[in-house]
Amino acid sequence: MSVKSCEKREKSMVEMTVEVSAADFEAAVEKAYRKQRGKINMPGFRPGKAPRKMIESMYGPEVFYEEAVNIALPDAYMNAVKEQELDVVGYPEVELLEVGKEGFSFKATVAVYPEVTLGQYKGLEAPKAEVKVMAADVNARLKEMAERNSRMVSVDRAVKKGDTANIDFEGFLEGKPFDGGKGENYDLAIGSGSFVPGFEDQIIGMKAEEEKDIDITFPEDYTPELAGKAVVFKVKVHEVKEKEVPALDDEFAKDVSEFDTLKDLKADLKKKITEERQKDADRAFEDALMEQVAANITADVPDAMVEGQARQFLENFKMQIAQQGIPYDQYMKMTGMDEQKLLEDAKEPALRQVRLDLALAAIIKAENIEVSDEEVEAEFKKLADQYGMDLEMVKKYLQADQVKDQVTTQKAVAVVVDSAVATKPEKKDEEKKPARKSSKKAEEAEGEEKKPARKSAKKAEETEGEEKKPARKSTKKAAEKKEDEESAESK
Repeated sequence: MSVKSCEKREKSMVEMTVEVSAADFEAAVEKAYRKQRGKINMPGFRPGKAPRKMIESMYGPEVFYEEAVNIALPDAYMNAVKEQELDVVGYPEVELLEVGKEGFSFKATVAVYPEVTLGQYKGLEAPKAEVKVMAADVNARLKEMAERNSRMVSVDRAVKKGDTANIDFEGFLEGKPFDGGKGENYDLAIGSGSFVPGFEDQIIGMKAEEEKDIDITFPEDYTPELAGKAVVFKVKVHEVKEKEVPALDDEFAKDVSEFDTLKDLKADLKKKITEERQKDADRAFEDALMEQVAANITADVPDAMVEGQARQFLENFKMQIAQQGIPYDQYMKMTGMDEQKLLEDAKEPALRQVRLDLALAAIIKAENIEVSDEEVEAEFKKLADQYGMDLEMVKKYLQADQVKDQVTTQKAVAVVVDSAVATKPEKKDEEKKPARKSSKKAEEAEGEEKKPARKSAKKAEETEGEEKKPARKSTKKAAEKKEDEESAESK
């Protein structure tokens, strides 16, 4: 093998012309003969026993050339890449130029890792949000917890929106049942939109043990066999259930947490929300900085790197779909999405990711960043704690090189973040207006629970967005207890 030429092209492409010698090609032809002789029939010879010269005399000397080229070319290409010290990315485009008894030649065009020139990556500025947690934020989180701890209870009334109806149903098209149109003891959340439009609305008003025929016309974009078709569903309601949300009180706090009082639970939630938002603010600050770093580099990014990253995005998307229990092909058919369109849409974010990766690699090189075995081990332990897994199990699923690369990248990002300056985010138009509001509104906006020490029983029940509690305590006592708690929180 010899490289006759090696020239750079646009977008970090390299074009090589490579020649394979007669001796190397002859060795490949012999391998091709041994590989294919069992498939060639020659009169007077058992399969696989015909001499090479006899086969070549009958079919021509070129009979084994194609297979021989396939055998010899990969090694020749890899040796050429090594000789030219090319850092290739992706697969080459190969064009066969000449082939004969004297050997063969080919042209390989391949993308190589681009030369990267760093722009400014230290002393950058980016906005960073100030973290505030209002009382309303805590109350919203409490409501979410209450929703998660709610239960469905059977009720003796007609179905209304928000209920769950246990039903039997069977669909008929022109008087005949159709595939996929039947279900028994199915819990249907009314208002969820999980059934064909119009179906759930017609369940509203039905009672347990009531039967009804429901007329439905399928949408035009439904499956071809049912699209635009008018059908009849025979429906029977077995049970009507409504959501019972627990009251937000000390008993609730004891049930859902390690705390004995609602006040302590609120304090813990406020702390957690603050930590979450701080992490989000830090991440947004970091992302804004790294976006600048990526934009500041000079690099002739090859298309192969962008296309490879776009395909990686697509594979990640397929994994997400699979984790939801939906076959990828079925999902694409249901949504009418096209894979080529997905890949095309992914190219812009893929380019940003590639530029970021190139920038990080350049920073690692410029800063001479290294990672010790101790740092890798510490990262393994951190990951084990984070995911609640055994350390050895984490090491089984993650290779040390992967973790080392991760730590190296973290150090590169830290170089940028630690030297950066955080600025105040620009206020939105509505925030720029003079804050003309009543003292009550001002207190609500601050959110730090500066509430009146006394309020009526009605106001106390409405505070915190809580639903009315069961009458296990008098309204007056419940109000007084709630007032005392809120007064204590405001101090």
